[in-house]
Amino acid sequence: MSRLRTIDVVQGGLKKRYRFERLFRRLGLAAIILSLAFLSLLFISISMKGYTAFVQTFISITVHLDETKIDITNPGKAYYGSMVKEALRNALPEVQGRRDKRSLYGLISTGAEYQLRDMVMANPELIGTIQTVWVPADDDVDMLLKGHIDRHSPESERRISDKVIGWIDDLENQGVICKKFNTTFFSSGDSREPELAGIRGAAMGSLYTLLVTLAIAFPLGVGAAVYLEEFAPTNRWTDIIEVNINNLAAVPSIIFGLLGLAMFINFFGLPRSAPLVGGLVLSLMTLPTIIIAGRAALKAVPPSIREAALGIGASKVQMVMHHVLPLAMPGMLTGTIIGMAQALGETAPLLMIGMVAFIVDIPTALTDPAAVLPVQIYLWADSPERAFVEKTSAAIMVLLTFLICMNGAAVYLRRRFERRW
Repeated sequence: MSRLRTIDVVQGGLKKRYRFERLFRRLGLAAIILSLAFLSLLFISISMKGYTAFVQTFISITVHLDETKIDITNPGKAYYGSMVKEALRNALPEVQGRRDKRSLYGLISTGAEYQLRDMVMANPELIGTIQTVWVPADDDVDMLLKGHIDRHSPESERRISDKVIGWIDDLENQGVICKKFNTTFFSSGDSREPELAGIRGAAMGSLYTLLVTLAIAFPLGVGAAVYLEEFAPTNRWTDIIEVNINNLAAVPSIIFGLLGLAMFINFFGLPRSAPLVGGLVLSLMTLPTIIIAGRAALKAVPPSIREAALGIGASKVQMVMHHVLPLAMPGMLTGTIIGMAQALGETAPLLMIGMVAFIVDIPTALTDPAAVLPVQIYLWADSPERAFVEKTSAAIMVLLTFLICMNGAAVYLRRRFERRW
């Protein structure tokens, strides 16, 4: 009787334990599904707001490049703005009145005259001819044709009047308005005009900053990891160093920005808002991540590799450089790529060193003023124009693409070169 009772107690305990295990599995699965749902919702929301930024509205105008308005010796000095206005008046001759004409001229971006200037300067033989040119439309026109401005809403609640909408419809009926792939978004720097703004300047700034970060953080991080794991004696000082490295990995990134502002700019006098300073700051921030990942990769190499190398007469340096380090390098590269991906998405430390400035020119050197993609997103998100909303979302899509590619490369390297012991 006591035996049956003992079996019943054991079986009851097993049933209870299995019930809790099933409940735990279901909770874990629900958490994964919920997180994926929120992540998908985030991506869908960003994509729905930003995919329209990859196309741009253009208006075709027939321009007379009047030689009386162009200095043949210096085509850059000319009245290109008046030529654009004349082309618009010829396209809609029924528009009369000074105020209406001013509204008519606003259909086209202010960048149209610079486009004509660049075209004439590239080919002076066009002077005196009549050319049909596709020029970018104003951002309000672009938003209207993309459906972001409701033309059926009250006129007082939108930035485009009914009269201007009628002119746009007339131009559409003439077949001189179309949407094209927005190359400007990838080939231009920042601008106050949304239709002229692009991410090339910020992308180049991010590239230069990451190059500086990689050139500094990778060799220093690998060297520190090798020394601490293979050569450093086990004593109080190495314990203090290990604790500080782990603590630095948890320090808020803005603290590194303050350190960079105090040391690199105020003390050493390096230029503000430069990829060189940004790379130095981000290298300090990513060093703990690379060191920790490097030490973990070195620990994963079996002790038998070290013992075999030393047993055949290799010195400790030869053992580390020729046997241990090559086997640990895939893990080190994975940690480095993850650290670089983290640095690519950082904003706070770069704001502290002045990389929040409005930069129009595309940087060509490490000391040129530059912005980075996260800061560019921050600046556009603070702009009041509706067109900058889609620019912000599109820039986020580009940044996420870079981050996914970098993390994908880290996973590929780990699976491709990792040794199973």
